Amino acid sequence: MSTKIGIVSLGLIGGSILKSLSQSGYEIYAQTRNAHAIEAAKAYTPNVSNNLEIIKDCGVVFVCSPMSKTVEILDSLENIVSNDAIVADVCSLKSFVMQKKRPYTFIGTHPMAGTEHSGFDASFAQLFDGAKWVITPPEGVEQKKLSELVKIIETTGAKTIVSNPEEHDRAVALISHMPMLVAQALVKTAMPDSLAIKLAASGFRDTTRLALSNTEMARDMVMMNSKNITDALVSLMENARELLNDDYFQQITHIKESRAGMYDSKGRNISH
Repeated sequence: MSTKIGIVSLGLIGGSILKSLSQSGYEIYAQTRNAHAIEAAKAYTPNVSNNLEIIKDCGVVFVCSPMSKTVEILDSLENIVSNDAIVADVCSLKSFVMQKKRPYTFIGTHPMAGTEHSGFDASFAQLFDGAKWVITPPEGVEQKKLSELVKIIETTGAKTIVSNPEEHDRAVALISHMPMLVAQALVKTAMPDSLAIKLAASGFRDTTRLALSNTEMARDMVMMNSKNITDALVSLMENARELLNDDYFQQITHIKESRAGMYDSKGRNISH
C-alpha cells in the first residue's frame, strides 16, 4: 500500500494500531520515548525511533499520546509533516483538540476500545475488531481525505461513527467517564469495611473493573470533562431514586431487556 502511516506514542492504542495495520500491509513509522517499546515494535516495523522526525514523510499520522500531551504534539507536527498530510488523534475527548485550525488536515477520532491494561506489551492487533470508532471531522474537510482515513481505520476491524465534538464528549461521559468514576467510588466506599472486601466476588469484580483504568488517562478524563461527568452523575442519582421510589420490578425488567440487546455473544456493541 502506498500510504505511509505514522504513529506517535506506542501505548495500548498506538501499539494496537501498529500491530493491526502492519498485518494489513501498510508501511508503518512509529515514534515513542519508551526504549522498551522501541525494541518491541521492531518486530512489526523497522521504522521506530524516539525522534518525532521519523514520521515526517507519512501521509496519515495517528497521535496516540495521553490527552494532556496531545495538543503539544499536534503543535509540533505543524513543523514536521506535510500540509497535505492527515493527522488524527485518538483522545477520549474531542472538543479541546478541535479548537485550532492547523496547516495539515486534522481529524478528531476516538476508538471505543481498550482494556484495564496499558503499555505496548498490552496492545494487540484485534483490539478494534467490531469496535465503534468515532470520527469528528472539522467543517469543510475534504471528502477524499476523510474517506482515506475511514478506509484505514476500518482496516483494523472497527466501524466508524461520525459525530460532532460536543455530542461526543457528552456521550462518553455517560458510558465511559462517569462509570469509571463510579467504579472508583465503589471501591473507595467498600474499602473501610473489611468484611465487605473479604466477601467481594464476581459482581463487585466486574462492576469495578474500570477502577483499574490507567491513572494518567483517568486523571485527564475527569479533569477535562468534569462538567459533562457531573451532569451524568446527577442523572444517575435521579434515575436511582426513581428506581427506589417507583415500580421497581417493571422498570428493571425493561432495563434488563434493553441491556440484553446491546451486545452480541462476543461482547461487541450492536446498537444502531
